[in-house]
Amino acid sequence: MGEPETKPAEPIALFDLDGTLADFDASMQVKLAELRSPGDDPAVEDDEGIPYVKARRRLIKNQPGFWRGLATIPLGFQILEEARAQRFWCQILSKSPRKIPPAAGEKIEWCVEHVPDLPIVLSEDKGLVYGKLLCDDWPEYVERWITWRPRGLVISVAQRWNVGLDRRFPKNVVRYDGTNFAYVRERMQEIRATAGYC
Repeated sequence: MGEPETKPAEPIALFDLDGTLADFDASMQVKLAELRSPGDDPAVEDDEGIPYVKARRRLIKNQPGFWRGLATIPLGFQILEEARAQRFWCQILSKSPRKIPPAAGEKIEWCVEHVPDLPIVLSEDKGLVYGKLLCDDWPEYVERWITWRPRGLVISVAQRWNVGLDRRFPKNVVRYDGTNFAYVRERMQEIRATAGYC
C-alpha cells in the first residue's frame, strides 16, 4: 500500500451571527423604542449597568421569535460569499446566552433559514474554537480568539462598538465598512495561502 493521498486543506472560516450576519442591534433598538417611557434618555439604552435598561433588554431577548426574526447584515454576507469563493470551510460560531435558553434554538432556526448549508457551533468561549479566519464584531470575543490564534485573521463588520479595534490589533484585524473590500479580499487571500496539506 502506498502513502495516503494528501489534498490541500480547506482553512476554516468562522462566522459570528449577532452583529456580523444577523442584525441584533437594529431589532433591539426598535424594541427598546417601543418600551421607552416619556422622558427616558435613548442614549443610555446600551448601558446594562442601569437596572431598568438591563431588565428591558432581557425582556426583549426572551420574547419568542426575537432571535429567529433578526434581519441579515449585507456586509457580513459579502464577507461570507468571498470566503466561499476562496474555498474556505465556512462555519457559524455563535455564543448562546446562558440565561436565555430559547436563544440557542432560535439561532439555529435563523441559520436554517439564511445559511442552511453551514455547520453551527454554539460555544461559551469562542477562543477555544479553531479557525484561520474569524468574522466577528464584538471586541471581547475578537481579543479572546486572537489570544489563542495569534496568526489568525479577524474581519470585523464595522459597528459603533468596535471603532478602533483594527488599530488595537493591526496585524490581525481588518474592520470592514463597505469601502475597503479590495483590502479585505487581499488579506483573506493571504491567510488562505497559508493553508497546508492534510
